[in-house]
Amino acid sequence: MISVMEQAPSRFEDLGLSQDSLFSIKRAGFTEPSPIQSAFIPVALTGRDCIGQARTGTGKTAAFVLPILDLIDLEDPRTQALVLTPTRELSQQVANEAERLAFKSKVTTACCVGGRPIRQQIRQLEEGAQIVIGTPGRVIDLMGRQLLKLPDLKLVVLDEADRMLDIGFRPDIEKILRQCPESRQTLLLSATLPLPVERLARRYMRDPERIDVSVASVAHETIDQYYITVDHNRKFGTLVRLLVQERPQQAIVFTRTKRGAEEVHRRFAGRLTKMAFIHGDLAQSARDRVMQQFRNGEIRLLIATDVMGRGIDVSGISHIINYDIPEDCDDYVHRVGRTGRLSSTEGHGAAITFVAPDEGSQLTNVEIRINQMLNAYPLTGIDPVEKKRKVKHVDDMPPPISRTHAVDDDDFWSVA
Repeated sequence: MISVMEQAPSRFEDLGLSQDSLFSIKRAGFTEPSPIQSAFIPVALTGRDCIGQARTGTGKTAAFVLPILDLIDLEDPRTQALVLTPTRELSQQVANEAERLAFKSKVTTACCVGGRPIRQQIRQLEEGAQIVIGTPGRVIDLMGRQLLKLPDLKLVVLDEADRMLDIGFRPDIEKILRQCPESRQTLLLSATLPLPVERLARRYMRDPERIDVSVASVAHETIDQYYITVDHNRKFGTLVRLLVQERPQQAIVFTRTKRGAEEVHRRFAGRLTKMAFIHGDLAQSARDRVMQQFRNGEIRLLIATDVMGRGIDVSGISHIINYDIPEDCDDYVHRVGRTGRLSSTEGHGAAITFVAPDEGSQLTNVEIRINQMLNAYPLTGIDPVEKKRKVKHVDDMPPPISRTHAVDDDDFWSVA
């Protein structure tokens, strides 16, 4: 494993990229490579299999897209690179990044995911897609139809590999990899490397170089991390007070279940404008619409399940609120990675986790995972935990804005 601090270049010009890529990087507004980019790109450009471990939101997408653009033959219309991702949204994000960074190259791409019309994807493949990005299920579907052909494949990328295995894609991934040329280059990127990912790498990669820039502590200087001890039945009122106190630029509230996301959304409905919810049961068209509105800043408060926890690049997110503490510590890492991102204007964010009195062990597990103690958040105006003395119930607090009228942007988080 290489030492990023000692050996990795600090300028894009020193990574071995082509002049076309350097032009696109400058045009995209990148000034200097992130640690994963500076360490991963030079190894990937050698053609060697490579495992990159870095927390969510640190530029992993460009770390593999740039080598792809430099390694494929732009004169050959056949499919030469395949990128597998766990979600439709992440596939689209990778496709967008590939198009943005291929500004000087006439590269053709296809985004092949379920929940969207297959005819357009078929047309893209028939016209020639040098880079195919997709989810395993749709990729297998198109391979079965003999529309996606892989004999000329040079490079395979497994993006967010831990998440793909978490949600049961291992059989599909193995089926795809078995049909890829043995001479291919394989790149694997992941925020965490649990045992199942290690096993997959050992079986399908050839002596991979491992690059770990996740550092011992998952905490980052641009993210303030807190917890609030709160009774289960007082969470919503605590959330109201927290939003009023923090006045986030843009926030995601994570719930553990789809039903929980819908319930929080329902309780805000009619009180807040520019708010939405997203989870895996929504129609793809609805998910696409919500994500586009969120990216555009038209939505300031998004209630979400972990369908949003991985790899979604939205630059304006200032706050992550874990309404339900994640059951898996790695999910905490991915959720928190949504804020304080490289592309954020302020470059600073806050992550605040609600912890019920009976969830102390889960908080401890999170702290062990990130090698950091979380501080108690200084919430004012309410007591989120019921004491023996009689206190006013948090859910009796006024709604954040009037039930009868909307407010302008400057007054978005106000109490009626």
